[in-house]
Amino acid sequence: MQPHIRTQLQIIPRDQHNVSRRDISPNALRVLYRLREGGFEAYLVGGAVRDLLIGGHPKDFDVATNATPEEVKGLFRNCRLIGRRFRLAHVVYGREIIEVATFRANSDDGSGDRELHEGGRVLRDNVYGSIEDDAVRRDFTANALYYAIEDFSVRDYTGGFDDVRNRLMRLIGDPETRYREDPVRMLRAVRLAAKLDFEIETETAKPIAQLAPLLREAAPARLFEECLKLFLSGHAVKSFLGLERHGLLPALLPETAAALKSNRSGALRRMLLEGLKGTDTRVANDEPVSPAFLFALLLWPAYCRALITLQAQGVHAAEAQRRAADRVTVHQLETIALPRRFSLPMQEIWLLQSRFSQRQRKRVFRTLAHPRFRAAFDFLNLRMAASEEHADDVAFWREAQTDPAHALAAADAHRDAESSEEGDAPRKRRRRRRKTAHGGE
Repeated sequence: MQPHIRTQLQIIPRDQHNVSRRDISPNALRVLYRLREGGFEAYLVGGAVRDLLIGGHPKDFDVATNATPEEVKGLFRNCRLIGRRFRLAHVVYGREIIEVATFRANSDDGSGDRELHEGGRVLRDNVYGSIEDDAVRRDFTANALYYAIEDFSVRDYTGGFDDVRNRLMRLIGDPETRYREDPVRMLRAVRLAAKLDFEIETETAKPIAQLAPLLREAAPARLFEECLKLFLSGHAVKSFLGLERHGLLPALLPETAAALKSNRSGALRRMLLEGLKGTDTRVANDEPVSPAFLFALLLWPAYCRALITLQAQGVHAAEAQRRAADRVTVHQLETIALPRRFSLPMQEIWLLQSRFSQRQRKRVFRTLAHPRFRAAFDFLNLRMAASEEHADDVAFWREAQTDPAHALAAADAHRDAESSEEGDAPRKRRRRRRKTAHGGE
């Protein structure tokens, strides 16, 4: 336990907080009561308590106990044990999982069940301890609050109750040490602040920009999951602005950050923010958002910059588009493990953009039939936030979806009118030669 961390217990009685059993999952209550009946300590803990205190509606309910994972499994037939880095018990009720974690200590007992990387990152953490130990090893004070079922009080060991009331995200312990233990905590700070409309406390925020490169040490698959939480939970705009403000964008999306910095007009940033705003709206309306579309948006500035570079080197347009898409994808995979089931559709969304300026009949029908057409067209609409030059394309393809013949006829008439204004002869239509009875010409 770190000596400079305040661990004085504050018990907030039921009449001084708003957490009610009516707002807690009945299955979580079952777990709490059965553990208590089995002679163990058991508390609702973490994000659920935090969210209930600010009037939210938690989706997940976690329990902390002094029972070991094996003892929890002995009490619940519907329990399975998971994890090696953090050994946990999952009590399963249909589609709902109540996660039960044993109180963990913040020190190494010599058993080898707590293992640190040379840089301070926690590789394994299965040394068990008391509730006081458990509170200290949690990340933020707002997540270290315990709801006691026996007297309906909230127990606070680190000052989290006041921080929640003041809407502050504050790390427990020395911020630099805690970030080195787990660099993803920097992203969690930004994400939770965006989700809860909290401010990141000054000392907690101070080292983030300097330590941002540590994110390269995090597992790319874990960063992919963290990105989904950042941008597909209904607070994507605030999350993006938080990443920018605290210097995390270059570490998470390096080529996008470089492209936005070099785009003096700010058009690419406007488009990206408009797209994230639309994502938030869809989440709020309970509509799906594909990770392929999300990453097509997040990496579009990088793709545009790579494309311009290749074209300036004399690479043919179609080849430059393919190479730019591949280059951006491969480089981003070094940081975030974007699965192929999302990276390939993402690239298709990009490559379809060049087809929207084409009006030849066969190409129009081929584009309309493409399985990624709808997503690509939605993306084209977003590009209008960056430049009005796409307005004609948007209008044409909007009509082409309902009446392609009329859209093509209007496009032909428009081209003929432009030719007449420039003094050119109207285009002659090629006459097809009649085929012979044998199919020859």
